[in-house]
Amino acid sequence: MELRDIEIFLALARELHFGRTAERLHITTARVSQSIRKAERRVGGPLFERNSRSVRLTVLGEQLQQDLSAGYRQISDGIAKARAAGGAVSGTLTLGTMGPMARTIKPVLDLFESTHPNVSLRHREVQPPAPLDLLRSGDADVALVYLPVSEPDLTVGPVVHVTDVLLMVSTSHPYAERESICQEDLGDHCAFLPGRLPASMEAAVQPFHTPSGRPIARSPRLPSTWHEVLGLVTAGHGVLGATRDAALYYSWPGLTFVPVRDMPPVRWALVWRTADESPLIRALGHAAREVSSEY
Repeated sequence: MELRDIEIFLALARELHFGRTAERLHITTARVSQSIRKAERRVGGPLFERNSRSVRLTVLGEQLQQDLSAGYRQISDGIAKARAAGGAVSGTLTLGTMGPMARTIKPVLDLFESTHPNVSLRHREVQPPAPLDLLRSGDADVALVYLPVSEPDLTVGPVVHVTDVLLMVSTSHPYAERESICQEDLGDHCAFLPGRLPASMEAAVQPFHTPSGRPIARSPRLPSTWHEVLGLVTAGHGVLGATRDAALYYSWPGLTFVPVRDMPPVRWALVWRTADESPLIRALGHAAREVSSEY
């Protein structure tokens, strides 16, 4: 098996989903399928059981995953160390994150900086109402944002963080005392998700319709920064779907967070401009894959 085919097999063994594997490796689902069929011919048996609803490793697949994982990690580490020793990766990399979200990937950044001591890592703040602006302006080389990102000019790298969705409301809001709500409840209140936010990202934390089909109203107010949004929600002018990280980092007086129990979890990933991918960006992506392989 070629190294790229091993990488595809191991990624699919972790994701158990052809689409997510393709997204993670920046290839097509057809390329994933082709590689797996090639590997199955090589080993002489099926590596995955798949149907329209699920993908599972076979016994043979589980054995191959165990046998290949350690060797692949050693090869990857060896390549990364050789590049660092040879000075192949150096320069300045600018990372955009939303507020203190860099804390969620501290192990990734620690590994990246220790492996590449000649790299200077700079930080810029991403505004949630316009999460892709720093990338588009060139003020950030890589951004940590939540998925899905389906922009044709951007590459989605490794998933580094997964969290659930909460509804951010004022403490005077009718939902403030509830232990949790469901998506159907979102149709009763006006939501904030303004600015230059792609519809796919917006729907990940605040759907456009409830499960029964009721539209979820949007506020006409258009705050441009995260702190403006927090102030408006605290004042009772609307609600906001957010990830649990917001509750961890923004416990303002007058603000509370209510779990939305039937919303799927949100995945966070490193994203960059496809045309400007560089050895620095690939090195950060490698560190992320090493630390975050459980995702």
